[in-house]
Formats: sequence, C-alpha cells, structure tokens
Amino acid sequence: MSSTLLIVESPSKGKTLKKYLGKDFEVLASYGHVRDLVPKQGAVDTAHDYSMKYELIARNVKHVDAIVKAVKEADAIYLATDPDREGEAIAWHLAEILRSKKLLKNKKLKRVVFHEITQSAVLAAVAEPRDIDMDMVNAQQARRALDYLVGFNLSPVLWRKIRRGLSAGRVQSPALRLIVERELEIEKFQSQEYWSIHLDSHKGRQKFSAKLFQYKGEKLTQFSVTSNEQQAAIVAHLIAGNDLATVTQVEKKRKQRQAAAPFTTSTLQQEAVRKLGFSTDRAMKVAQQLYEGIDIGGATVGLITYMRTDSVNLANEALDEIRAYISSNFSADYLPKAPVSYKNKSKNAQEAHEAVRPTSIQRSPQEMKPFLTADQAKLYEMIWKRTLSCQMSPAKFDTVSLDLAVGGEENLFRATGQTMVFPGYIAVYQEGEDDSEEEGESKLPPLEKGEQVPIDQISGEQHFTQPPPRYSEASLVKTLEEFGIGRPSTYASIISTLIAREYVLLDKKRFVPTDVGRVVNKFLTEHFTRYVDYDFTAKLEDELDQISTGKRAWIPVLDDFWKGFSQQIADKKDVDRPGVEILDEACPKCGKPLSIRLGKRGKFIGCSGYPECDYTRNVDGDPGEATQPVIIEDRVCPQCGSPLVIKVGPYGKFIGCSAYPKCKFIEPLEKPKDTGVTCPECKEGTLIERKSRYGKLFYSCSTYPKCKYATWNPPINEPCPKCGWPILTLKTTKRRGTEKVCPQKECGFVEQVAAPE
Repeated sequence: MSSTLLIVESPSKGKTLKKYLGKDFEVLASYGHVRDLVPKQGAVDTAHDYSMKYELIARNVKHVDAIVKAVKEADAIYLATDPDREGEAIAWHLAEILRSKKLLKNKKLKRVVFHEITQSAVLAAVAEPRDIDMDMVNAQQARRALDYLVGFNLSPVLWRKIRRGLSAGRVQSPALRLIVERELEIEKFQSQEYWSIHLDSHKGRQKFSAKLFQYKGEKLTQFSVTSNEQQAAIVAHLIAGNDLATVTQVEKKRKQRQAAAPFTTSTLQQEAVRKLGFSTDRAMKVAQQLYEGIDIGGATVGLITYMRTDSVNLANEALDEIRAYISSNFSADYLPKAPVSYKNKSKNAQEAHEAVRPTSIQRSPQEMKPFLTADQAKLYEMIWKRTLSCQMSPAKFDTVSLDLAVGGEENLFRATGQTMVFPGYIAVYQEGEDDSEEEGESKLPPLEKGEQVPIDQISGEQHFTQPPPRYSEASLVKTLEEFGIGRPSTYASIISTLIAREYVLLDKKRFVPTDVGRVVNKFLTEHFTRYVDYDFTAKLEDELDQISTGKRAWIPVLDDFWKGFSQQIADKKDVDRPGVEILDEACPKCGKPLSIRLGKRGKFIGCSGYPECDYTRNVDGDPGEATQPVIIEDRVCPQCGSPLVIKVGPYGKFIGCSAYPKCKFIEPLEKPKDTGVTCPECKEGTLIERKSRYGKLFYSCSTYPKCKYATWNPPINEPCPKCGWPILTLKTTKRRGTEKVCPQKECGFVEQVAAPE
C-alpha cells in the first residue's frame, strides 16, 4: 500500500484533512514560510541576475526536519500550501529543500490547491494535482527582492540622516505619505461660514421641511449666503406678507438599489472595521480561523472560503445553494430570475478565484454561534449575510420631490422624501460607509401641483465647512486599493508596521502622524520622490501581477527598478540632515540657524551645523540654557564608577553617566510611582507607573528589563474571578464608564464599577 504525504501551512487544518483523505495520507504542516533571505547585505546579488541567498527560518527548523523524515517514508508528496503567491512560494521552497537533500528520486511531487476546506473541495484538488507554478513563485520572489532592496538600502540612509532604528518600506512609505498629506490638508484648512434657509410646513398632522434653492430667480450655491446679516435679510423678505407656499412641481420616481458585491479581502477588512470595530489585523486573524476549520460538534470544517482574494465571483454550486436557500426562506419577490453577477473592480483580479463566502449557506450564524468565539461569530455572521444578500432582489423606493414657491415662482424651496416599498436585500444586510452623514427615510404628505400649504416658519441655519477627515483603517484600506498600492492581503501588516514604528498613532480610531512619521515622510518625498509616488508604486504592483501570469520576466523588472534606485541612494549620500522645523533663531555657539530635530528620545533643538557644532537644548528650555550636564556631588555611576550628572533631554531632566556614550546608565530624576501591586508574571517586582515616549501612562514591572510584563490600565490587587489571573485592571471609557477588566485578552472578564457620566 503506497503512503502519501500532504503538506499544508497551518497545523490546525491537519486533523480535518486527514479525516477527509483517509488512513493512506499523512498530513504535516510547514507552519508558514520555511526559508527567507539571509538577513544581511548581499542576500540579493544585484550583479548576478538577482540570485537570492536563502536560509531556513530558525523557528521552523524542527517542522522541516519532521517533513524531511516523513518524505523518506512516502511514495508521493502533495504540497497543499495556501492558494496564493505566498503559498506557491512556500511549496517551491519545500521542494528545493527536499531536492537539495536528494529525497525526491523516484517520488511523485505535486501541487494541490483548494479554496475551501470541505471534503468535496479537498478530494477534487487531490484528484487533479499540478506542477508548481513558477510564474507565481517568481512574482513572489520579485516582491521579496524589491522589499529587501528597499529596506536594506534606504533604511540605513534614514539612520544616518534622522535617527537609528527607523525603516522605509516599498509600500509602507506611500501609505505613510497618504496619512501625512491628509494631516497637512487638515492643518491648512480654513473653515468658511455659510447659511442655508429652510421652510417648515405641514399638511394635516404631517410636518415637513424644504430648503431654499432659488432666490429672486437665481440658483443658490453653497456660498451664496455667507453671513447672518444676509440670511436675516432674505428671511425677512420671504416672510413679509406671505402666509402660504404654493406647490409648483411634483416629481415622483421609483428607484432601485442593488446589493453590494460579496466580500473581497479589501472589502472584508473595511466592513470589519466599520461594522464590528475590528482592526484589519484582527479581522484577518479571525477570518484565518474560520477558513482553517472549526469543530462544530464532532466534525471540524472550514466555515468560509480562502480569505485572501480580490475576486467577486461565486462558484456555480454556491449560487445554486444560495438561491435555493432564498427560495425556501423568503417570498418569491426576494429571488431574482437569474443569479446576480458582479464585476471585479481590480483589473488584476484572478477570475478563477472566488469571493470570500460561507462554504455552505445552510450553516446559518444562529446554528454556528454555539461553536464560535465572540469574534468568530460576529465575522461569520457578517460574511454569511453579505453573501446571502448579494443574490437577493434590489431594494425599491418611491422618491418624491416637491418645489414650493413663496412670494412668486422666483423664490423656490425644494423638499425631498423617500419611502421604502420593498426591502429586498436590505432585509438581510446593508453595507456600511466611511464618514457617512446619511439621513434616514423621510416621508412627504401627498400634495398636488397648485396646492397651497401654510408657512409655519422660515429660518436660516448656520454651517461651517469641515476639513477632510483623518483616515480610519477602513478608509485607508479603501484608498490604498483605489491607488493600487500593495495587495489587500498586505494591508494589515502595512498598518501594523506604521503603528509599531511609531510613525502614526491611532486617536479615536483615526491615524495621526507623529513627528517621526512627518520627518521620515518629508525626507523621502524630497529625496526619493519617485519611490513614494503613488502611480510608480501602483505600476510596480501591476508588473508583479504580470510576472505572476507569465506576461513579464521577473529579472528585467528588478533590473529596471534597481538601476534607478541604487543611483538615487548614491546621489543622496551627502544631503543635509532634515529637521522637524527650521527656527528663526541663530545658534549661540556658531551663528547658524537652529532647528527642531529628532533624537533617540524625541524632539530637541539643535544646531543645523551639526556635527561641526554640537549645541543642543530642550525644546521647552530657556533659549540661553543649553543642555549641558550638571555634576551630582557624592554620587558615582553604579556601572562604571564615573561621576553622575543631571542632563536635560526631550522630556525634561534625568540622571545619566558622564562617561556616555561608553556607559549608558540612566535613571529618572524623580522616582516613578509604585502601585504596590505584585507583578503577576515574575512574582518578584511590583508594577510601577511609567510614561511612554508620547506621554501616555502605562504600568510595568520594576525589574525591567529582566521582566517585561506591562499593562496600559491601572492594576488592582484582585485575582480574576473567571480565569484566576493574579490581578485585574481598571479601564475607564466614556461609553462604558469604569470597569474591572482582566488583562488576559482571551479571558474577557468585565465588571462595571461606575456607570458612565
């Protein structure tokens, strides 16, 4: 009896697949990528056709060893990694490792692909294996090489010119540019006053309102009325001697609204942010769990199809099942005569792939809820409802528009109303919107042309123009997709990187660039303009897509990029260090302009003549007070014995070693506040109050860096009654008031202490 080895990426799929395939199959996991580029210069050899030096990823060596051992015993090897470029590349890397060990002689090695973990899909894939697609592999290699070449060559420039520890990314940098440019728009925005004028009326007991759109025969624009005096004069003129308004026109229309397309990776992330309050990263992690398989009462099954896709297509079998479900559970009006099709917005969408959908519409959210976590249940319900609704009839509305004349037909008000006459798909699901001020339905009384209605009131309403909103995660993802920057599957990691590098902060779920982010963006847009250009980044993404379909060769694409980029790196070797802001103040030591600059611990004022002039001072310091250290009497450094000094840094005064930079000992001038709560992790230190780089309070172990336990919320000496964790924390929000919360996220314990104000 022959033995067959099936290799997947995630171990959570293993039991399910083995159950589907039977005892002749052994299933092992690679645990993601098994090889990556050597993390040093020269990993991509630009002088020799961009040959790449790979090494095993340390954390996965033991998994590779297990695969190697199993291959020796197997007759056939099926590589069933994920159905995308990354999965194809992992399959190729595994094959290369096995070839290098000479383990594939007289063995069958094939690639199998399935987009959902159901028995029928898996058996069909195994029945039709194929060879590894080298076009897809080369597209992934080209992307990895590009990211490496940018990171390993541009990041050191940022270290030299701004500060160490910074990074630049091929896709992350244009994303940062979007956020910074939006912030600059907001800062430059000047609000303008304008007024609208409204008529309140009624017929019988039904009240309604209309807006003035024509005055003295002239159409009004947004800024036709810009002051209180103007609006008061218009209102006085309209109400003088006028008690009635006359209906001059009635227009009735029947309108339809089509359901949104089924989810792609991008739209799934956007809706999870808008509707569920998830981050993009959280949404993708939960979707991965639903795809890989959930135990639903003795049987483990993948509940959704593969979640990394830019296609809005649905398989014929899925369409048949969805239409049958609608027919059984809704009246005939809710089922269109033919399946509804949607057009892919992405020009590079792979038509063979499917949208994100439930593997079976018969598994309703209510039936699945007992087997799912809270996050899984929310995301599954949203995917299920979106998929069902996309095959339902359009919603139908009756719209009415009334024009009313006051004091003659030269002064016209307009009232509009909308009444839903058939909910259609809205009975199941309605798409969310970013920054929406959409009003609900309004109904108008039945009126005919020539009819008169009383004028209850005519009044003006003051408005001010608003700046463009900051990006939320949803609107940033939408914009990245519209510009063609990156791939939807990378958006979560792009956002995570921007936050982790402290280039941006999330304030009320909106992105705000930090000083570091502003300076990095300013430097890149001034000196590496082409490489943060939106069109250039999108064009490069198109070329990677063309490589994956065999329309372009990958080495010429890399070569075209590298020639220009490497020359730019060389040309910018001696550019000036950028400042946050050049000050209208001369350096007291050398006379050159001072600038606000970025240091290891934040902003400070320094001479633009650095390194020839080393004058610095604290941003909030006296202009005459340089940041020169003051020696502390009778104290020496506990690490090296040198005198200790009081220094002034970006966040005020602190104690440091006079032998810096040879010795880097520092301590706060004022001791941090000790909460007296024992650290729940090491049980040795206590949790003390500290401040982050941006001034936010947090609580960490007093034995740091030996113990790195930390929490944002104030700790209290009470064990969690649900999971037994030694401490709870106090969390205060406007919406929920003050609550006791378990810091262990997977626990979820919450108990209200004080109601919201």
